[in-house]
Amino acid sequence: MQLKVSDQIEEKVSQGELSGDEAARFADFVDRCNRELMTHPVITDNKFCQWFASGAADREIVKHFIIQFSVFSNLFLIAQLLKVINAGSLEGMRASKEILANELGVIFNKPGAKAAAVEDTDREGDPEIVSIEGTVDGGTFRFRAAHFEWLLKMGEILGIGFNEMGKRRNGTPATIFFCDELAAIYGNEDPNIAEGASFAVENWAAAGFWKQLVAGLEAFKQVEEPKLPLAFFTWHDRIEEQHAGHVMDELEELYFNDEFDEEKFIDGGKKMLDGVQAFWTGLNEHRIAAAYQTR
Repeated sequence: MQLKVSDQIEEKVSQGELSGDEAARFADFVDRCNRELMTHPVITDNKFCQWFASGAADREIVKHFIIQFSVFSNLFLIAQLLKVINAGSLEGMRASKEILANELGVIFNKPGAKAAAVEDTDREGDPEIVSIEGTVDGGTFRFRAAHFEWLLKMGEILGIGFNEMGKRRNGTPATIFFCDELAAIYGNEDPNIAEGASFAVENWAAAGFWKQLVAGLEAFKQVEEPKLPLAFFTWHDRIEEQHAGHVMDELEELYFNDEFDEEKFIDGGKKMLDGVQAFWTGLNEHRIAAAYQTR
């Protein structure tokens, strides 16, 4: 997965909005992002997700995975709130509120749009509460639209209770490390560090791991739990496909801001990807240990 300078940069040069030197410096920076961020193993070689996609996960592994993901999902709210509080601009604050409000249960609203018919609601979710278009501005709040409640439904089918999910005490050391790094780096009060972390998280999310998780869960669903709802994972897969197209636009806007600090941005991105890697390494070590215990 390689980042490419968009055609907009050449257009801005031809229109006199950017100089040739500025465009060249930005291209050099994109190359640096490719070398130092996009080559991170959590993006290029996520061993747990590769294994999970094969459909080899048994019930114990799936339950452990859902519990750890629920901890990450719930504690992510803290990091996202910090990102709102520490935003460097009103636009940045609103963008962060958009994510936070949707996580909590405000459904995306697109005026004039009608909920599409869905044949498999267990897979795609109830169209009345699952939307990937529009904005939370003017959207409707529903308790059951909260992302954590989607995970609770999965937990209920798997026999996992409410108090076994989403709380800090339910997380492994690797999961808690990841969540704490999110709060410290993604939610950092220095916008350059926070934006570097955000950029790294977006690229990790767009690298295809959601599709790998959906593939593994669909295999498990077919064999063991036909009614297992997958909307949490299928929704994120669809929304990240949309976000992927905006990554370079956001980077261009950041880079040409007078307050942009390249070193802090790269450092924030690297540290955030290390935190993400810790989460998946923890899951991978658990599934390997579980395999040895059953021999």
